[in-house]
Amino acid sequence: MQLKKTYTVEEATKKLEHYCAYQERCHLEVRQKLESLHMIPEAIDVVIVHLIKHNFLNEARFAKTFVNGKFKIKKWGKSRLSYELTKKGISKVNITHALLEIEPTEYLAVFNELAQKKADATKCSNKLKKKKKIIDYLLYRGWESDLVYKKAHELTR
Repeated sequence: MQLKKTYTVEEATKKLEHYCAYQERCHLEVRQKLESLHMIPEAIDVVIVHLIKHNFLNEARFAKTFVNGKFKIKKWGKSRLSYELTKKGISKVNITHALLEIEPTEYLAVFNELAQKKADATKCSNKLKKKKKIIDYLLYRGWESDLVYKKAHELTR
């Protein structure tokens, strides 16, 4: 039987400072990490308060970084971004502020480029099947349905 390593609050705090300095984290990820280190709830709260106080943990900053990264790299739409942040326990206020960081012109440019790429890549002789594939792809990526349906109609005319 293997013994589980135990951490003092100081050791856990140092470990989590590195964890948060390496990459932006949300409160939920930090709590899960501390639980995986077998910390008791009281110690978890002490460490989280320390991380917030010393600016290692900042929900607004996390939300902005998450939105920026997922939008630019994975080309997710606002619906998917909002959904994923909600799953991570981020407040509506922080989600709204983070989504406002996206330039509307850049947002539409990325959407149009993504839709065009998918339309070009979809080899389907049946227009309805092609339209459905484009719609499914863009909705899965989290783009707003009104934009998706308009664009899919335009691309399959």
